[in-house]
Amino acid sequence: MSKTTTMTVRLSGVLSDFVAANTGEHGAYENVSEYIRDLIRRDKERVEKEAFDRLKAELTHAFAAPESSYKPLTAAEIIARNRN
Repeated sequence: MSKTTTMTVRLSGVLSDFVAANTGEHGAYENVSEYIRDLIRRDKERVEKEAFDRLKAELTHAFAAPESSYKPLTAAEIIARNRN
């Protein structure tokens, strides 16, 4: 089960006005907490997508390499390489 954390965020000026405009009766979000949770979820998705895109680019590059560029490695060699 996930834990719930309460956080306090202080906003002023333009940021506070922007959040107020996006919450409540005329905003896209019912309250500030809902808005913040959505922002965090979207940022998490963005970070995960960037990591996936980097992995996909590496795999595309690896699969495009000629077969002659591959060399067999033992598990010990891979572990040693990854320690560096």
